[in-house]
Amino acid sequence: MTDTTVSMHLPAVGSAILAFDIGGTDTKSALVDEHGRVLDVRRSATPRGGNDPARDVVAEITDIAQDYQTRHGIRPAAVGLSVPGLVTERTGIAHFSANLGWRDAPVKALAEASLGLPVAFGHDVRAAGLAEQRLGAARGYDSVVVLAIGTGLASALVFNSQLYLGSGFAGEIGHTQSDPHGEHCPCGAVGCLETIASAGAITRRYEALSGHPVAGARDVLAASARGDEVATLVWSDAVWALARSLASLVAVVAPDAIVLGGGLARAGDALLTPLAQQLDGLLSFHRRPPLLLAALADDAGLLGTAMFAQDLVLGATPRLPDHTLDTVPASTP
Repeated sequence: MTDTTVSMHLPAVGSAILAFDIGGTDTKSALVDEHGRVLDVRRSATPRGGNDPARDVVAEITDIAQDYQTRHGIRPAAVGLSVPGLVTERTGIAHFSANLGWRDAPVKALAEASLGLPVAFGHDVRAAGLAEQRLGAARGYDSVVVLAIGTGLASALVFNSQLYLGSGFAGEIGHTQSDPHGEHCPCGAVGCLETIASAGAITRRYEALSGHPVAGARDVLAASARGDEVATLVWSDAVWALARSLASLVAVVAPDAIVLGGGLARAGDALLTPLAQQLDGLLSFHRRPPLLLAALADDAGLLGTAMFAQDLVLGATPRLPDHTLDTVPASTP
């Protein structure tokens, strides 16, 4: 286990909380005191390979929670817990995670029973999206789409400063179709955006077409800059597919801003500039939202998870009901 620091404060809510951001490889955790100070940030290995992965994860965070309380002498009022995969926040069920190996696991109920504290349960990308909207790159924008582009590709939808869940299914932009004649996706569909525009897909496609192994998507971008035609093709395909998906989102939900995070966003202007150009070419009368790079980096998921717990303490609802959206008058060109 390693300890780090986050030089950031959350709003003070008068009570301490704990936050656990569960990843497929690592778990990040932190204590947030009653003044909103983020303290004692840790990274530990996520338990994997057991017969009951949900209980293993809950046992691990229970041990960490007890150590936090012993070390700091603080009794938290609530716990925030976010996990990857398909989840339903309302029921507290983690339906599926390929990396963690669980199906229909009652993670929230298990955590509350083990920790003896109320648990605010949610999805890791939605947690990161909430943090970027409240504290990060999209601060000041009411409605945003936050994309996490890494090994996979997912998004968080924030409308009127509230997360939209869609009963746990919202935000799966990586599994919208981009090429009906493309690759088979592990989800079972064909030609998903994730098979073309994720960092993992860029690496895989370049290696398959060129026969040269690379460490990651950054190497593909660097090869393109050196004039490698295969790298340029793979990178251009990714940008074009991403632009088409974003154009559909802009036309349907008209976000105030789009935030790009995850490993691929570290390409900076090499991603933003061609993506903006492609997007402009696809839109007509639509309002083209600014494209922003995520500001909170690897801390976004943990901070958003802490906000889930703070909202629980305050009795707030950090998301829209699954079945409602405010009606926005249509504009004309």
